[in-house]
Amino acid sequence: MANGVWHTEYGIEINLTKPDLGVEGYPGLLQEITTSVSRRNPRLLECLAHHRGQRCESEAGGKSPWMFVRRGRVGGRRPLVASHLPITHRATPAESAQHRATKERVVETAARCGLAAEAEVPLAHRRGVSDAVVTGPDGVRIGWEIQYHHISPSSVHRRTANALEQGITPLWVAKDRTASLIDRAPWARVDDMPWKDIADGKEMVIRGGYRHLEVWKCVPSSDRHCLDSEGAGHCGAIHADWFVPALCLPQRKPVHIEDLVVRSATGESVPVRVPDRRDGRTGRHMWVSADDRALWQELIGEKTPLPTASTEDEDDAITFAEQEVDRTCRAGEEGWFVSDGRRLRDLDRPTGGFTLPRMPVQPSGTPMRITTVERAAASAALGCPPWELGLCAGCAQMMRRYGRNAAMYCTPCRTALNGR
Repeated sequence: MANGVWHTEYGIEINLTKPDLGVEGYPGLLQEITTSVSRRNPRLLECLAHHRGQRCESEAGGKSPWMFVRRGRVGGRRPLVASHLPITHRATPAESAQHRATKERVVETAARCGLAAEAEVPLAHRRGVSDAVVTGPDGVRIGWEIQYHHISPSSVHRRTANALEQGITPLWVAKDRTASLIDRAPWARVDDMPWKDIADGKEMVIRGGYRHLEVWKCVPSSDRHCLDSEGAGHCGAIHADWFVPALCLPQRKPVHIEDLVVRSATGESVPVRVPDRRDGRTGRHMWVSADDRALWQELIGEKTPLPTASTEDEDDAITFAEQEVDRTCRAGEEGWFVSDGRRLRDLDRPTGGFTLPRMPVQPSGTPMRITTVERAAASAALGCPPWELGLCAGCAQMMRRYGRNAAMYCTPCRTALNGR
C-alpha cells in the first residue's frame, strides 16, 4: 500500500502519514482526497512513481495509474492508505441494477400510496444527491440513500449532516451486515436480491434497522431474563429494551420496504438513537413506531428524537505515523491484508435497554405516589390500562390491583404467603 500520492490539480505531493498531509495552505484537502471516486475526478490522485516517470506496476499490468485513498486497519491503528483504482471499484453492473431497481421501487410505492416522491434530488450548495425523496402529507421529507457498495463512515456522517440541514431525514439502505453505514445514521437492511426480483415486486423484508419496544416486569414468571443481573435471575424491577420483530414476545410481523416507505413519510415510523448503556458515546440507530418512541422518551426522560452523532467514530479516527513518503509503486502488493475485515455491525441482540428504579416502600395509610413515568412503564409491562394499577399490599410495588381478575398481592408475595 502506498503512503503518498500526487494531486494532479494542485500539483502537490501528499504524505498520507502526516496530520497536515505534508502540505500547507489547502483547507479541506483531507475530505477532498477521501471523497468517493464516483463523486470526483477519477484522475485526481496519481501514483507517485508514474508521475515521476518511473515504472508503475499497475499501468504495466494493463490497469490504472490513478489512485484512491481510504482508511486502512492495522491492529488498532487506522492509517490512510492509497491504492490503485481496481476495475471493480465503481459499482458493478449488478450493483447498479440493484440500486436503480430499489430506487424505482421506493418512488413507485410512494406514488401508488398517494405520496409525493422524486428521484435523484440534489441537495443545496451541490452537497450531494439523494437517490429518492418521499414527502408525507405533513411535509415530512425522507431521503432514501441506497448504498449497496462500500462507503466510508466519514462520508455517511457528512451526507447525513447535509440532508438534515436541508430538513430531510436520511434513510440509508444496505444489503450487507458489515456495511459501515449501520448505526451511524438511520438505516435499514434488505436481502441481497437480483435486480429483476426487486423490479418485479418480490417480497422485500427489512432484515435489520427496525425494532419494537418491549417492556416487562422482571419476575420469575417473565419469559425474559433480567437486564441487570448475571445469569437468569430476576430483580423485580421493570425493564424496557428494543427487539427485532422475530425476537419479540409474541413474535411480530416482519416489516417490508413498502411499509417503511409509507410509515416513515406519514410519521407512523420514526428514527431514534439509543445510547449504549456501557458507553454513551456509542449507540444504535433504528426505525421504530411513533408510539414506541414516545413511550421510550417518557421512560428515560429524553425528548430529543434523533441525537446528532459525532462527525467521526472513535474506531474511525485516523492514525498518523509521520513517516517519509515511499515513492515506489506498490501495485501487486495491494490486498486487503491491511484490513482485519469489516466487523459484523447488524446484530440482532438487544441494545442493553433501560431499567426503571424500584419504587421505594410506601407506608401504609399514605396516599399512593406514582410518577407519570412509573405509571407508563407499569401499564406497558403489565398489559393493563393505567387506571387498573395499584400497589401490592405486601411489597408496595406496582401491580394490576383493580379490574377483573385483579388481586391484592402480586404473584411473588402470594407465593410467599402460601408457603408460610
